[in-house]
Order: sequence, then C-alpha cells, then structure tokens
Amino acid sequence: MRTVIENAAIATVDASGTEIPSGYVVIEDELIVAVGEGPAPAGEYDERIDGRGRLVTPGLVNTHHHLYQWATRGLAADHTLFEWLVELYPIWGRLDAEITHAAATAGLARLAMTGCTTVADHHYVFPRDAGDQVEALVSANSRVGTRIHIVRGSMDRGESDGGLPPDNLVEETEAALLGTERAIDQHHDTSANARVRIAAGPCSPFSVSERLMTGAAELARRKGVRLHTHLAETLDEEEQCLAEVGCTPAEYADKLGWLGDDVWLAHTVHLAPEAIRKLGATRTGSAHCPTSNGRLGTGIAPVRALLDAGAPVGLGVDGAASNESGGLGEELRQSLFQARQRGGPKALTTRQALWMGTMGGARCLGRESEIGSVEVGKLADLALWDLNGLLYAGITDPVAALVLGATPPIARLLVGGKTVVSGGELRTADEASIARELSAASARLRETR
Repeated sequence: MRTVIENAAIATVDASGTEIPSGYVVIEDELIVAVGEGPAPAGEYDERIDGRGRLVTPGLVNTHHHLYQWATRGLAADHTLFEWLVELYPIWGRLDAEITHAAATAGLARLAMTGCTTVADHHYVFPRDAGDQVEALVSANSRVGTRIHIVRGSMDRGESDGGLPPDNLVEETEAALLGTERAIDQHHDTSANARVRIAAGPCSPFSVSERLMTGAAELARRKGVRLHTHLAETLDEEEQCLAEVGCTPAEYADKLGWLGDDVWLAHTVHLAPEAIRKLGATRTGSAHCPTSNGRLGTGIAPVRALLDAGAPVGLGVDGAASNESGGLGEELRQSLFQARQRGGPKALTTRQALWMGTMGGARCLGRESEIGSVEVGKLADLALWDLNGLLYAGITDPVAALVLGATPPIARLLVGGKTVVSGGELRTADEASIARELSAASARLRETR
C-alpha cells in the first residue's frame, strides 16, 4: 500500500524542529518513506490525500489514562483527589470485563478523534471474579485500531492496612506480581511496530506496599518492560508519605529504585527542586495531566523546570472520571496555559507543547525511535488536522492554530498507515454502537449492588 499526503503544512517535530509550509509525506505500508517540500514525487499511489489547508503532525501520544473510568464520568464533581477516590472506589469494585471493554472502546475512540495514536492505560482495578481485564483492554484497542501500552497496575494496601481502597478491591502482593508477569508473557510485543506493550504499574504509594513497589521494579527489569506509577500528585499524598515513611514521595521512589530512564511517573505536581534535578539526572519521565490536575485542584506541575533539568515530559489525559472530555488534542493548549500561569509567558512555547504531546510522550514510553516525529523510517502514525473554515481563518501559523485555538477536526488519522479517523469520524468501528454499549455498561455498573 503506497499513500501520499500532499500540499500540506508539516510540523515534523524532528530534532531540528523542521517545518514545511507546503509539502508531502509518502507512506509505504506501515512506514514513512519520504518527507519533503513542494510537489509529491512522481509515481503510482494507491491513495492521494489532499492536505490543502491542513497540518500534518505526528500522532499524539497519551502517556497516562484510566480507560475504565469512561463508565463513571461526572461523579464526585467537586471533590479533592482523596475524597473522589473514596466515593468512586466502591463503584469501580463492581467492574467486570464487559464493562471495561465498553468503557475502553469509547475512551480510545474519543482519543483517536482528537489526534491520539498511542495510549498508555494504567489499569489497577482487578475485582474478584471480574473476568480478564487485560484482555478486555487488548480487544478494545484492536477494535479501534490504535496502539496501547497497558500498564498492568495493582493495589495491595486496603483500608485495614492504612490505604484508601476498600479491602475487597486490593490483591494479595504475590497475586498482583503474578498477574503482572502473566500480562507481560501473554501480551507484551517487543517488535518495532507493536500494537500492544505491557508495563508494570503499582498504583500509588498510598495504595501499595513497599514489597509490591520493589517487587514490581524487579519484575519489570527482569522482563525488560517499563515502570509507571502515580507520584507527587497532591499535598495530601506528601503529608501521608512524610508521616508513614519519613520522606517525600520522590525520595521514597528513589529509595525503592523507582527512578531511571525506564520509568515514567504520572502528575509529579509537588516536587522539591532537588527532586526535579534528580528526575532530570536519571531521565525519569513525567506524564503531565493538566486538565485532570485542574479538575481535582491538585496544583500545577513544574513542567518548565522538569524540561530544563532534562526529564522527558509527555502529556496525559488521565481517567475520564477526572477529565470528562477525554480528548488529548486539547491538552496541548491546557499544558501551555498552565505552564504560563506558573512561570509567565515564556514558560512554554507552542512548539514545546506540541513536542510534549508527541516526541516527549514517545520518550516517556521508550518509543522515540519508532513514533513521535514525521521522519523517514518511522511508523506512519500521523494526524492530519483540518484548519479550513471560520475557526482558523486568518491564522497564518498552523502550529499556533493547533495549540492555541479550538482543537481542530481530524481530516485523517493514520496508525501504521491505516486509516482510523477520516473526515472527523471513526472509521474502524461504529460510533453509535460504541455509545450504546457504554451507556448500558455505565448504567449496569451504577445499579449493581
């Protein structure tokens, strides 16, 4: 299959920040084989995609999500993080594989329609007798046609052990580690064009024992997969960590071997200057979730300082129960606004926001050689944003239009050269059917006792 996108503006997000006012991208099967300025090379093409008035970028990379939460949007709307969790944990304890599949399919569809081609989903809820939760996510991803990094999460510290989750929602430590290893063995694909990869992801310091944290790190490094957890999201978390183990969450992570270039952490809002330097020195990644942080009022992450320290920073939507919109394209704008609220108008540029949403995310997931930029040899994971029409008329800088304006419709979303979205509509599955399934799953989840 040979496809060309022609007459388009292109923001490659390569190391030089190359941008092409009007050019082409040639795709053969899964790979980008040519990128350039001017008319497309002569030759036979199976499809020619008109890029006039449109911007090509790498497909966006979502570094932190909880897809199952699509079934519980709109609840606990005015709560702090800990209050929100206490209200929602009992509901999530009634999840089953069918509900998870419906919620994940809807969440992935929404992400695709906002320019996202790769999703890291942190799934840490494994109710007893709830079916195969990991397989539910794998099948949802196959249905929509995106790439997914399933972070096989876990919790082993319930209320009786001083944790937040109800005891019936946590696993035994060894069972959690065995479940993680099983997910890796069954689903982790090491190939460059992998659609499914697995990471190890104990949920957070306030729901996980030290044994599970260290055991997960040992397992991940033995198996050659990445590590992910929530860290330093709220001041409540810091206070609890100081009271229980005598150090900050970042210091605790360091103590347990949870800093390194195979680790990315969700949120990292409350970091001391020394912790920021440590994340940079160890090349530990950060998944910045600006809308979710705003929804829960947790604070503004020190993104500028993390970037300056050398830490990879990607963007995350977070679960739809704390970001009901569920789209990734709008996080470009939100990340820029929050950085400037914290550090002034020079804190983050439009290009840096786009970098975080693409190459920054690819670096967090260890896939910078495969995705994250529009370059020859990389996978053809591409977003073609439609900048025609009233909302973008007169904006001469297409990257500014993308980042600062309303999230543009997707003229075409390609994952490995295959069309997932065209003309703003999902092409791999029926949206109406997905919506009906989600509504039924959400109703059943809330009604089940």
